Amino acid sequence: MTINIIVFSLLGLGLLFSLIRFIKGPTVSDRVVSLDTFNMIVIGVIAMLALIFESDLYLDIVIIYAILSFLETVVFARYVEGKHHDNC
Repeated sequence: MTINIIVFSLLGLGLLFSLIRFIKGPTVSDRVVSLDTFNMIVIGVIAMLALIFESDLYLDIVIIYAILSFLETVVFARYVEGKHHDNC
């Protein structure tokens, strides 16, 4: 039980730092990386919930969320790439 509290505290701290970087990020690339990090930590939180509640449904949610977050990262990366080409 204590280890779960420690893990969730560290995951929450990681989410906080990722959110701060997303808000304060000096460039769009920093914001994209922090958003991807945020998504990976959320996947970790949901996986921990699956472990605690011993439910396979959470693992299905993790898989779908991971696929959607990957697509989100690709879309934002394409947006940033296109933005740099427009300035040339």
